[in-house]
Amino acid sequence: MRSTAEARRVTVLNAAVSAFARTGFHATPVTAVAAAAGISEAYVFRLFSGKLGLFVAAAEACFARIAEAIEVGADRVGGTSPEEVLDAMGGAYAELIADRDLLLFQVQAQAVTDIPEIAEVVRAGYRRVATLVQGRAGASDAQVQQFFAYGQLCHLIVTAGLEQVPEPWARALTAGIRHP
Repeated sequence: MRSTAEARRVTVLNAAVSAFARTGFHATPVTAVAAAAGISEAYVFRLFSGKLGLFVAAAEACFARIAEAIEVGADRVGGTSPEEVLDAMGGAYAELIADRDLLLFQVQAQAVTDIPEIAEVVRAGYRRVATLVQGRAGASDAQVQQFFAYGQLCHLIVTAGLEQVPEPWARALTAGIRHP
C-alpha cells in the first residue's frame, strides 16, 4: 500500500497537470494546484521543491503516462512490422490525448522550454518516448520522425478543434488522422 505522502504526491501531480494545462506555468499559482488537490499549499511545498519542482515532476509524470500508453499500444498489436507497431502506438497515443488536460499540459510545457529545468525534462521525456518508439517498433529514424510529426499534427487538430471545421483547409489537415 502506498504511504500517505506517495498517494498525495500522485493526487497533486494529477491536479498540477490539469491546472498548468489551463493556465500555463507562469499564470498558475501553487495555491490553485493545492486547492484542486484538496491539500494546503504548505503541504505541496513539502512534497515538491517549489513551483518549478512541481511543474518538472508533473512533466515527468506526463511523459511516463505517454510511454506507458504507447507501450500498451505496442503490446496489443497483432503484427510485427514497424508500420503496424507504429500504427498501434499512434492509436494508443490518440486515445491518451483524448484527456485534453494531458495534451494541453504538453503544449504548455513546450511553451516554457526557455526555462532550463523545463527544457531538460521535456528533452528527457521526448528522448524516452523516441527511444521507446524506435526500439519497440524497429523503426527507422525517418519513421520515428514521421511518428512525432503526426503526433504534433494531432496536437494541432485536437487543441484547435479542427475536426469540427468543415472547410477545405481543415479537411486537408485532418484527412486520415483518427482520434477517439
